[in-house]
Amino acid sequence: MISENKWTKLIIVGDRVLIKPTKPDERTSSGLYLPPGVQEKEKVQQGYIIKAGPGYPIPAVAEDDEPWKEAHEKVRYIPLQAQEGDLAIFLVAGATEVIYQNEKYYIVPQHSILMLEREEELL
Repeated sequence: MISENKWTKLIIVGDRVLIKPTKPDERTSSGLYLPPGVQEKEKVQQGYIIKAGPGYPIPAVAEDDEPWKEAHEKVRYIPLQAQEGDLAIFLVAGATEVIYQNEKYYIVPQHSILMLEREEELL
């Protein structure tokens, strides 16, 4: 039983994204069937971004001008280009393979993503 609530439990850290890989092509363009081992050894793979981290953290500016103010750290982030739902083409060498609820995913840093395809809704 798969529910959408399983994604609310996950927190992706920093500049990383969670990608569900698409099923690789089983045949070459000439019609030859490829064994699964060959498909998984590709240097570049693609998949859909399931969840994205908040981005690159930037340091908070210290406000020492008012000593009576409460000192609280609010972390700010530079957002990622990658968004949930994008099709990402990424380098496997930079990715970490994880199994979550019996499904294979990749945790990929933003710098390992080569290209994004985004379906924009037309107004």
